[in-house]
Amino acid sequence: MRRDGVPESGSTPTHLSTVLWRAGGLQVTEERLWSDAHVSNSQTDWWAPVERSDQVTDLFGDPAARSSSPESRRSRSRGRARAQRERQKRRRRSIWVLIVALVLVAGAGYVVSELLGGVFGGGSGNEAGVEDYPGPGHPAARVVVADGDTGAMIAHTLQVAGVVATEKAFNRAYAANPDSISIQPGTYNLLLEMKASDAVLALLNPSSRATIGVTIPEGYTTEQTLAKVNEVTLIPIEDLKAAAADPAAIGLPAEAGGAVEGWLFPATYPVEPGASAASVLQQMTAKTVEVLTVKGVPNDQWETVLNKASIVEREAKLAADRPKVARAIDNRLDKQMPLQVDATVAYGLGISGKQLTTEMTQDPSNPYNTYRHLGLPPTPIASPGEVSIDAVLNPEPGDWLFWVTVNLDTGETLFASNYDDHQLNVEKLHEWQAEHGG
Repeated sequence: MRRDGVPESGSTPTHLSTVLWRAGGLQVTEERLWSDAHVSNSQTDWWAPVERSDQVTDLFGDPAARSSSPESRRSRSRGRARAQRERQKRRRRSIWVLIVALVLVAGAGYVVSELLGGVFGGGSGNEAGVEDYPGPGHPAARVVVADGDTGAMIAHTLQVAGVVATEKAFNRAYAANPDSISIQPGTYNLLLEMKASDAVLALLNPSSRATIGVTIPEGYTTEQTLAKVNEVTLIPIEDLKAAAADPAAIGLPAEAGGAVEGWLFPATYPVEPGASAASVLQQMTAKTVEVLTVKGVPNDQWETVLNKASIVEREAKLAADRPKVARAIDNRLDKQMPLQVDATVAYGLGISGKQLTTEMTQDPSNPYNTYRHLGLPPTPIASPGEVSIDAVLNPEPGDWLFWVTVNLDTGETLFASNYDDHQLNVEKLHEWQAEHGG
């Protein structure tokens, strides 16, 4: 071997030990085998390291030996279990964090949606995502507010009709206007695409109503009443006459005996577009029943009260005179005296009082001729108002048997308890007529 420790050429293979690691009294060496066959000139080639010595193996521990140790296996099992538990805890924490995050996001989205009122679309808004129209709108929409409709119901009706953009906008405007609870049922002419607050104001404005108001004056006969309804509503007169002849259709009480005269109460009635003749007249008969009921009139006295009140309505022009006329009627009936009322005779003939003659008052063929027939006429002769009904229910105390209107312009009426005084009053009428050419 050469002095540098490299075997000479031709020598037998030699083992060389090289220190790889040293700690304390321990060291790890690597052995290499040299051979002449691997020496050429002055260069050397290293052989691959041989297997490590038992010392190295023992130092790092034998894997087979470690795996075969029971204590080692238990330790690894406990470690795996702890790791599994930790993974499960982390997984559960992750799930709860995700859930909380989703809840927060959903809540924030709801708040934004409520605050912005559906500006970004969806919900009850229209297709364009507009919550409220800027107004003023454009023609035309007709909507019906039914009896008993709440604000929410009206909102739905208007939204469907295209009057407001959303129900939400109208509900807010409805709640903000303290007068909104005064919105009446009926048919309304509105605009399309109105601002919600303007829609509320329009429903509160009587001029927006498509409902037609029919006013029946006090003292109108059935014929006059039907003509007025026809004139205002354009409901055919034939339909109105047919309805008046059908007691069941118009709710005429049995106490009327099938005769509608006197039962069409004078007042103003709303008539909806397309209303039937029967529905209009039914409102009037229902009003009469309501008034009589409120005033405490017994059912069996309804017809009698209306009959007397109709005469008072036609004979007394001034409200102050009506209780006196009512008393005179009662006094005559109590004494079995004929009423001798011109208005009843004229009604039976179908003419006005100005057309009445003395000969007509002597015609017994007229059942309404109270000059020739005792008691009240067969039916009322007109529809009395509430003042005349009150006069009949509360006649003024007195012994009057006669009355006569002495001034046809002012309606001044004089009363007398005997025929002679009455004739003096009649002379005053003649004087007035002479002065006024009548």
